[in-house]
Amino acid sequence: MKRILFALLLLFSLLMTACGDSSSPQPESASVYIENKGSDTMVNLALAWAERYQDARDGVQISVTGGGSGTGIAALLNDTVDLANASRKIKDEEVETARGNGVEPVEFVVARDAIAVIVHPENPVNALTLEQISKIYSGEINNWSEVGGEDRPIVRLSRETNSGTHVYFLEVVLRLGEKDNKTFFAQNTLLLPSSEGIIHEVRQNPNAIGYDGLGYVPHDLKVLAIAEEAGGAYVLPSIATVNSGTYPIARDLYIYTAGQPEGAIQDYLDWIFSEEAQTIVSDLGFVPVGAPQSP
Repeated sequence: MKRILFALLLLFSLLMTACGDSSSPQPESASVYIENKGSDTMVNLALAWAERYQDARDGVQISVTGGGSGTGIAALLNDTVDLANASRKIKDEEVETARGNGVEPVEFVVARDAIAVIVHPENPVNALTLEQISKIYSGEINNWSEVGGEDRPIVRLSRETNSGTHVYFLEVVLRLGEKDNKTFFAQNTLLLPSSEGIIHEVRQNPNAIGYDGLGYVPHDLKVLAIAEEAGGAYVLPSIATVNSGTYPIARDLYIYTAGQPEGAIQDYLDWIFSEEAQTIVSDLGFVPVGAPQSP
């Protein structure tokens, strides 16, 4: 009994000493935390980068979330994210808002992407011009028979308005790159929140047409060849045709930082431009870039 009492008293004394010694140095976390948010087009690429980078570096944690380019850029404007992914260029008014909040956006082109126009494999249409696609999505063309297909109504699928892919497709395809063009998507266009949603709908509906980043398009769907103008060459999207400039619906993919990156953020961006990271770019169906590009 005495031995039990002594042990309890000793344990109590040790606990009181530990609690009372507030001057004892506390262990510091060795983790570096990087928050990366934005483009759904880029989310799989960003996740692959983060996983590879973390595996080789103890103490580094990288959080990757999507939500769309607009979501990532909005977080950057409010200085609540380290890296904002975007599949479109930041707008002038967004830059002004950022500067009003004391944030100076810095742009990096980290990869390139082809936007594939996709249909159900049973659809006999194999190719379209940019003008035909514009007329389809604006509602001027409503039946596949008008572009060489069967007598079927066209079901239009698009990403939602917060998507950088939506903005790019609107400006470059629907409006044919014309700054004064005010054409909008037809009112019955079905807006979907993700690349996976568009893939699912095209796979289920032989009348559907959609668009998506080439890296997201599975082999069981048909990718259309696109001509920049009537009488021009019809070109399928690929790394080679994006690099040669022959595929007309291709774009840069961006990461934005709040001010010039430093420390762990700079180290991570440097790695993203390395051969190792750019190999991941091509493995996922995107187009690698040769060197860091910023204004």
